Amino acid sequence: MNKVFSGKYGWIALVLLLAIVSYLGSIVHYRIDLTQEKRYTLSTPTKRLLENLKEPVSITVLLAGDLPAGFRKLSNSSSELLEEFREIAGNKIQFKFEKPGQNLADTSRGMLYDSLSRLGINPTNVRAQAKSGESSEQTMVFPGAVLRYKDRVMGVDLLKGQSFADGFNSLNKAEALLEYKFGNAIEKIVADSLPLIGYLTGNGQPLTFNVYDLIEGTLKPNYPFGILNIDSVGIIPPVYSALLVVKPTIKFTDQQKLKLDQYVMHGGKIIWLVDQLYAELDSLQRAASDFVAFDRGLNLDDILFKYGVRINQDLVMDLQCERVPLVVGNVGNQPQVEFLPWPYFPLVSSYSNHPVSKNLDLILSIFANSIDTVESPGIRKTVLLASSANSKSLSTPAPVSWNSAKIEEDQQTYTEKHIPIAVLLEGKFSSLYTNRISSAMRDTLVNLYRQPFVSETPYESNMIVISDADLVMNVVTQNYGPIPMRMHQFD
Repeated sequence: MNKVFSGKYGWIALVLLLAIVSYLGSIVHYRIDLTQEKRYTLSTPTKRLLENLKEPVSITVLLAGDLPAGFRKLSNSSSELLEEFREIAGNKIQFKFEKPGQNLADTSRGMLYDSLSRLGINPTNVRAQAKSGESSEQTMVFPGAVLRYKDRVMGVDLLKGQSFADGFNSLNKAEALLEYKFGNAIEKIVADSLPLIGYLTGNGQPLTFNVYDLIEGTLKPNYPFGILNIDSVGIIPPVYSALLVVKPTIKFTDQQKLKLDQYVMHGGKIIWLVDQLYAELDSLQRAASDFVAFDRGLNLDDILFKYGVRINQDLVMDLQCERVPLVVGNVGNQPQVEFLPWPYFPLVSSYSNHPVSKNLDLILSIFANSIDTVESPGIRKTVLLASSANSKSLSTPAPVSWNSAKIEEDQQTYTEKHIPIAVLLEGKFSSLYTNRISSAMRDTLVNLYRQPFVSETPYESNMIVISDADLVMNVVTQNYGPIPMRMHQFD
């Protein structure tokens, strides 16, 4: 090979080789993912979605023209991702890039901007360099895309869920979530019907402004939604594709658990968000010094154990944690406040490549409990969220004190790694009530509710167990009311 390139006409061979490589590069697109967590490798569900498309989906990405560097990078990443989509789906994925309003009159451009706003794509004013040597100027960027499928139109805001105050870091996070954003939008626009999601009540689950963003900002805009009181029905209607059990505070009866169990056995899915201990920040603020976290007595241990997990009666503490404002002294008559790390507020993350938690940033957890996976035949367990490599668990009775933030604790005690906070369970679940249900109840289920007792799910199902309900709750402030889940009250 060396002789070929070093000979008299070696330069011709080199030019020919480069031409061949260039040609192959123009017809074959391939992106090598060198990240440890395979951040830029398409997940199996996304590939399956693209392979099963029946009709073309047209995507117009609104990131074209002279863009600031961060948005140009987001545009290039979108192009690479959609090219991968097209390689899998063929002509079922069509995409192009446009600058919104280019060459339009002011009136027409204003109407277009209004249309994009109604699709949920809002502009971002950024300062960009006009030309070399010229001063910077304000420009309007629409970081989004418009999808069309048959007679349906949907908008995708690529920065939704990001705070642009974080600058380029927000754009990097948006880049990491591109697969989810585009894949989720394609799944919704091609679906003939969307699953009905239920919010279970009857055991003290909140219906206050603390779940406003969960219900009004997240669930209702994306899915058919209903609130279901567990005591108002004999069985949980199978029309619900999934149920959310969010922060119950009142003990579950066996009758209620039987309803949940049979809902699962008949194919229903549940997201459990359970705080095993009573530990609330307002209790600490009222106590002014410390309090003891105690068991809520929810009576869910046996059913969750049967499905494959145990939520422990402890609190997870982590050196990777949120900072909270604490009074550390006084200057004159004014209290001196500093933001200090508080280990009871762990910043948890994902250490798996599962599509549910792939590419998530750090997530604030508040008084979380640890989760153990237990033996459950046929059930696969995937840890979706966990603490850092410098954490520990504090068993009940668990004292919660402001002093844990004011003094420098012995960091050598934080020796536990990646304590599970959220676990995905997949497989065929077995009923807790096999050989425990009376024949009278069996007859009632068949004759009255037309739903026979089932001891095992007929096919593989799944559920998620999360040991911190505050992950989906928002803070309510006096000045702003309920603020989005992604925002912290101390920001």
